[in-house]
Amino acid sequence: MIFTAFEIYKYSIPMHPFTIATGTMNFAQNIFIKAYTNENIVGVGECSAFPMIVGETQETCFVMAKDFAQLWKDKDALDIAARMSELHAFTAYNATIKSAFDMVLYDIAAKQVGKPLYSFLNPNAKQKEMITDLTIGIDTPENMAAKAKEFIERGVQIIKIKLGKHPAEDVERVKQIREAVHPFITLRVDANQGWSYADAEFALNEISRYDVEFCEQPMRRHHDPVLPELVLNSPVKIMADESVFDHHDAKRLIAAKACDYVNIKFAKSGGILEAIKISEVCKQGNIPCMMGGMLESRLALTAFAHFAKATDNIRFYDMDTCMLGHKLDPVKGGLSFNNFSVTVPEEPGIGADVDVDFLKNLESILI
Repeated sequence: MIFTAFEIYKYSIPMHPFTIATGTMNFAQNIFIKAYTNENIVGVGECSAFPMIVGETQETCFVMAKDFAQLWKDKDALDIAARMSELHAFTAYNATIKSAFDMVLYDIAAKQVGKPLYSFLNPNAKQKEMITDLTIGIDTPENMAAKAKEFIERGVQIIKIKLGKHPAEDVERVKQIREAVHPFITLRVDANQGWSYADAEFALNEISRYDVEFCEQPMRRHHDPVLPELVLNSPVKIMADESVFDHHDAKRLIAAKACDYVNIKFAKSGGILEAIKISEVCKQGNIPCMMGGMLESRLALTAFAHFAKATDNIRFYDMDTCMLGHKLDPVKGGLSFNNFSVTVPEEPGIGADVDVDFLKNLESILI
């Protein structure tokens, strides 16, 4: 099966402002790709640029996508390892836009054999309930507590709280949210690298009294050498996020006993091929994983859910990206939410596409 053409779109989705420790996003800086083959199988892929974390923008992803499409045109669409090796040889890093092309490959491969993506990835995939959290962006403690109450009214069972500003105020955020919700509601926090070691040690000890499940990425990745000490001293479990881009990072942190859990995101790993390696390394090290994302639409989110369903070692689900302030949903098909429990489609491949009427209004290029 040979690639014949690629459509590349600046897949911008307007948002209500969403704030984390490293900045505020006003729209989802996404790229959408449709890849055509000589056997009339069309593959789709999406990525979401998050420059404050991964260092890519929608514009850089768009430029690199044109080069990647030229590189793959007239080549075998079913040789996943070879195609991804070409991208890695062509340019270092750029994991976000690579993940969209990786998604195209897996969508085509699963469609070619007539299987939903999760079954293609793992023919023995077991049924499991995947309940996603819903995230509260950084705001005043009072506003965040009010938002938590709204979440509970919508049936949310797990709340993820963005922190990473001033540690004392972060503690107050968690305190007020815990007081606003039922004791059986799960709370988890994400500092997005916002704290120093001293800040993290203080905040984690203080918020532990509010029954917090874990804390994602308390410090910048250049503080990784002191993560083992923080893990040892923290009463709250530590999940590595920005410290783990690939399976080499996972090996390094696990060997150092520098985390309790790992958050896998395609935008960091470069897609499914590398995400599988990260999961395998973590499984060998008895480190459970979470499936996370940036600000993707339901299309990429559906691919995340397929991967999570196929992967036993993924125990936590942060698959709320399209609910983080997106003002519209242009996706056709795809996953569904039932009281925040995620169900994947059974059609071949990812089982999702983007409405053609929405695509007409986007900047695009045909390669």
